[in-house]
Amino acid sequence: MRKARSLLAAGLACLLLPVAAPAAEASTPIDKKLSFTCPFPLIGLQKLDVEVKASFEVPAAPGGTFTTADLTVAVTVPDKSARGLALVGAASIEGTASAGVTLANGSLTLPLALPLTVAKTAVPPSGAFTTRATGSVPPVQLPNAGKTTLTIGDFSTRLTPKKTDGSFTGLGSFTSDCTLDPGQDPVLLSFDLGASRDYGVTGSTTVKTLGATAPLTGSFTGFSPAFDRTRAEFKVFGFVPGTADLQFSPDGPQTGELTGSGFVAHAKLALALPQVTLFGLPVADAGCRAGASIPVDLKSGPGFALASGGPVSGEYTIPALTGCGTFTAYLSSLVQGPGNAFALALTAR
Repeated sequence: MRKARSLLAAGLACLLLPVAAPAAEASTPIDKKLSFTCPFPLIGLQKLDVEVKASFEVPAAPGGTFTTADLTVAVTVPDKSARGLALVGAASIEGTASAGVTLANGSLTLPLALPLTVAKTAVPPSGAFTTRATGSVPPVQLPNAGKTTLTIGDFSTRLTPKKTDGSFTGLGSFTSDCTLDPGQDPVLLSFDLGASRDYGVTGSTTVKTLGATAPLTGSFTGFSPAFDRTRAEFKVFGFVPGTADLQFSPDGPQTGELTGSGFVAHAKLALALPQVTLFGLPVADAGCRAGASIPVDLKSGPGFALASGGPVSGEYTIPALTGCGTFTAYLSSLVQGPGNAFALALTAR
């Protein structure tokens, strides 16, 4: 139940966002109006106008948190319904509601129900009146990059009309299953999560066993780093000159989460060494590479801001090499091991 409320809250939080969602710095109000048709005892089908209001803050990237406040669903009950309720002696009405929605976030699709409490509301002898339903909305994280949509469906209410003295009317409690009227846009939100955060990268990587540092350039989009090919220069035994070309690239889905004004990217990288030389002579085949993916947590440092960038760093372990040819085992002994590091500077672009 908490999950359902959280995920719908995330959707309501983005109700009026454009396709590319920017980082939100302040609370923003939303207001969405729809109409539904609902069955009532004695009087049959009735059309109800529904208005959803909330305020929100929106994350800039996958793993970030939607926060929603002041969620209110107002339902305007028409005059005919008011007269029908008054006919059975109803002076007030109260109850619960459950709104149906479908959340799609990248590869994730979830049918959800949002529980709400319908406040006790006075029923007039005639004329339209408005009931208000509210729900508690905890923060929620959206895990995936890509298109994110929230689509509203039908909703159901369980209502109890009562007399002036608080006793039940002849209707008791009744359930009304409402359907969204045709011709309306059921999509409450649609945006591309993660598209708004894109950085250029400069910095370096240090290969501990080689005692070498190589410059790095590239890009960082969402939680996914992509580095240009670079070259590390080193000396074996302190005097044999060598070079190793390094090519880091994303290997599978990249995930992460926001942490205050920064983030942690749980990167998964492939490492290729397309050229390795000793004394200026090539000693590795073109298919030389790390034999397994390299996981690394790239964390933003002090002074980092999502809007502008800043320092990012992380340590990683290089696994044994493969595909390097005759000298695979020897070259692997030169580079594999823990304690390697990325020291990066990200600049928003």
